[in-house]
Amino acid sequence: VQLVESGGGLVQPGGSLRLSCTASGNIFRLIAMGWFRQAPGKQRELVATVNAGGAYQYGDSVKGRFTISKGDTKTTVYLQMNSLRPEDTAVYYCNARAYYTENRWGDTWGQGTQVTVSS
Repeated sequence: VQLVESGGGLVQPGGSLRLSCTASGNIFRLIAMGWFRQAPGKQRELVATVNAGGAYQYGDSVKGRFTISKGDTKTTVYLQMNSLRPEDTAVYYCNARAYYTENRWGDTWGQGTQVTVSS
């Protein structure tokens, strides 16, 4: 499985950005896709995920500001980030959890995209 991420960049506080991630390759059945982030000196943390059944999960610090959505192909997810704050600065990683065969599943990570919120 390969993940292609796009979006990210530099934005002023209060601004917006949109990230996208598309999964391709040998996917038997997708379990969930989403975004995690890691700031310098901190552990990787949950931003938002959506599973195949349409259930959403958000990290506490982004609730009400970020929205995750699926694309038409179901193997693409978008992360709309509004009201960005300096503390949102981090490398954002796309994650896909999927079955590769009927019995074998695993996680794939994207290479990450930098989001910097600064004036």
